[in-house]
Amino acid sequence: MAKLKVEQRIQAVERYVNGHESMNEIAKDIGINYQIISVWVRLYQENGIEAFLKSYTNYSAEYKMSVLNYMNETGTSSIDTAAIFNISSPGMIRNWKKKFESGGYDALVSKKKGRPSMKKETKKTTKPAPAEGSIEELETRIKQLEMENAYLKKLNALVQMQEKITNQIKAQVIYELKEIYEVMELIKVADIPRSTYYYWEKRLNRADKYANVKAAIQSIYHEHKGRYGYRRIAKELKKYDFYHDPKTINKLMNGMGIKCEVRMKKYRSYKGNVGKIAPNILQRDFTAKNMNEKWVTDVTEFHLFGEKRYLSPVLDLCNGEIIAFTVMSRPVYKLVDDMLKQALKRLQPGDQVILHSDQGWHYQMKQYQRTLKQHKIRQSMSRKGNCLDNAVIENFFGLLKSELLYLQEFDSMEHFENELAEYIYYYNNKRMKAKLKDLSPVEYRTQVLEAA
Repeated sequence: MAKLKVEQRIQAVERYVNGHESMNEIAKDIGINYQIISVWVRLYQENGIEAFLKSYTNYSAEYKMSVLNYMNETGTSSIDTAAIFNISSPGMIRNWKKKFESGGYDALVSKKKGRPSMKKETKKTTKPAPAEGSIEELETRIKQLEMENAYLKKLNALVQMQEKITNQIKAQVIYELKEIYEVMELIKVADIPRSTYYYWEKRLNRADKYANVKAAIQSIYHEHKGRYGYRRIAKELKKYDFYHDPKTINKLMNGMGIKCEVRMKKYRSYKGNVGKIAPNILQRDFTAKNMNEKWVTDVTEFHLFGEKRYLSPVLDLCNGEIIAFTVMSRPVYKLVDDMLKQALKRLQPGDQVILHSDQGWHYQMKQYQRTLKQHKIRQSMSRKGNCLDNAVIENFFGLLKSELLYLQEFDSMEHFENELAEYIYYYNNKRMKAKLKDLSPVEYRTQVLEAA
């Protein structure tokens, strides 16, 4: 293939840009590969005719490095990168990349042409290896083991956060230990190329543009004790004036090694018969426009330290708020009776409440039914064995156990009871709900309902 002059290259590009010929047709006509035409067109589009008038340039190592960094960070092809930087050949960039990967930054330094000068070689004085079994050999070996141990400790800590070993993590460990140990020795222990380490070292030295966002993510994550995933954290960040796509927050959280710790629970049910004590007035209509319109209740059990605790809450369907609850060591009627007395204090003149429950024995007691009638509360009950009829309170129990019982460790039953009360306060006052416009139940009640 004959080497084309500058004028011929420009003419070939102009034939493609200004005419109706394809690259293949032009390439066949002048006897070159169509890919070369493609490179010339990209150069022309970025730099015009000046791209072909450029004389030979001896690129510095710094310039080569900046080109490679740009290509690595943006994911641009060698052809597009060559066009952007007005480099005549994409192959030249690919060659720089190979050199850097094999020999690091030093391999990018241009060597002087011509015969090397005849310099008298000076013998390097190498320190003789310490004799086997000597104190010096033992000290060297101890230092080597200390370095390997320090490296593995830091590596293990980072891997536990990110769940996999990458060259970036290895480079970060070396970077943190380089003030104590020799970099080259650490690179040997890490078993990565020298050029890879120096590549990541430059990136580690850069200012992190997401530093403030990451600090806010850490703060929110720990405030909610690992209960928030990236979607909720992305919404919470808006309160701190950080507006980022949830996918970006997910990526940052993955890089930080943090994720939502909640394990979701599903419940199963079967269709039963309508209860005889009270009809199913609610009929799975879990919506309420006003407070004290529809309440739901149930009892759940906790088993820790060889003991049991029973929780009986009342939830208002208007905003999902727990308006009353009691905790006892035995599921006696007083558990439900005390809870009901608390809830009755929330009633306002003229309120007409439906209180829905399952067919538990507490709710079939004459005393319970009499109390409801005295306060003009209509009793509603689920069908037998069908927890979907009381799905909202069942969902609350699922969240409670996922976000508290399975997520934390407790020192004693007293500690658990304190954390349980704290969680209910957190659920009411801080935990955002999507259907409440990302407000907590109490925030929704005070900001939206009272303003209406």
